[in-house]
Amino acid sequence: MFCLFVFCCFWHLVVFADPDEVKSVSVTEGESVTLQTHVTELQTRDVITWTFGHPETRIALISKEEGNVPTYDDVLDGRFRDRLKLDHQTGSLTITDTRTTDSGNYTVNIKTTKSTTYRFNLTVYARLSDPLISRNSSHCSSSSSSYCLFVCSVVNVGHVTLSWYKGNSLLSSISVSDLSISLSLPLEVEYQDKNSYSCVLNNPISNQTQHYDISKLCHTCSGSESQIVLISAAVAAGFLLIVAAVGIYWIYRRHRKTDQAGTDQTRNEEITYADPTFYKQKAQKLGVKQEDEVVYAGVVTKT
Repeated sequence: MFCLFVFCCFWHLVVFADPDEVKSVSVTEGESVTLQTHVTELQTRDVITWTFGHPETRIALISKEEGNVPTYDDVLDGRFRDRLKLDHQTGSLTITDTRTTDSGNYTVNIKTTKSTTYRFNLTVYARLSDPLISRNSSHCSSSSSSYCLFVCSVVNVGHVTLSWYKGNSLLSSISVSDLSISLSLPLEVEYQDKNSYSCVLNNPISNQTQHYDISKLCHTCSGSESQIVLISAAVAAGFLLIVAAVGIYWIYRRHRKTDQAGTDQTRNEEITYADPTFYKQKAQKLGVKQEDEVVYAGVVTKT
C-alpha cells in the first residue's frame, strides 16, 4: 500500500509539472515548438489562457464552456500572425516557423476546479553557418619562421562558441552572448604538422564543424619570402625591358629625323636656270666667212 502511494506521488510529479518552476525550452530558428499544459483532457468549464512577455500579453485562449478557441496573433505588431496553434483537447500551444524574436517568457493559466500557472522560457537560436578558415599570409610568427597562422571566422552570430580542435583536443575557444556579431579565432600551426585540425561553431543545441587539411597550406615564411623576392625580381626585369624598349624607339626616331633633315638640305641646294638669247657674229675683215653663232643666256638663280 505504501509503495502504491509513493508511485502515485511520483506519477503526479511527472505528469503535472511544478507550477513554480520555469521550464527552459530551446529550438532552432524555423522549427516548431510545443509548450505543454500537462493536461490530459480539458473539461467543460476549463479555461486556458496563454500570455507572452513582460508585461504579459494574451496570445491564446480556450474556453470549453463557451466553445471558443481564439488565438490573438495580431497582437505585438502581428509578431505571431498565422503561427499559433492550440490543441483543443489539452490546451497546449504550438508555435510554428519560429523566429529569434519569439524568444522570451510564456505563461499558461489553467482554470479548472482550481487555478494553476506554468511558466516557460523559450530561446530560439539562429541557424549556424559554416565557419570559414583562411590563412593569414601577411603574418609570420615572431618566434619562428616555421609557423603559419590560420584564422577561423563567422559573421552575424549570437549566443555561440567558436573553438579550434586538434583531433579531439580543445586548443582554444571564444564565446559571445550578443546578437549579430562577428567572431574570429587565430591558430598558429607548425610547418609540416600532420595533425588533424577543425574549427567548431556551436550553441547549446547545435554545432557546425569545418575540417581543414592545414598541412597542404602551411608553408614556411622563408619560403614565402623567397617567392616574394622572385616575383619582385621578375617585375623589376620587366620594367627594365620596357624602359630599354622605349629608349631604343626614341633613339630610332631621333636618328630618322636627322637623316630626313639631311635629305631635305640636299634637295634645297641652288639650281641655276638659263634663258638663251641668240646673236649673229659679224664677218671679220680677214675675209674668212664665219657662220658660227654665239649664244648668250640670262642667268636666274633660285634657292
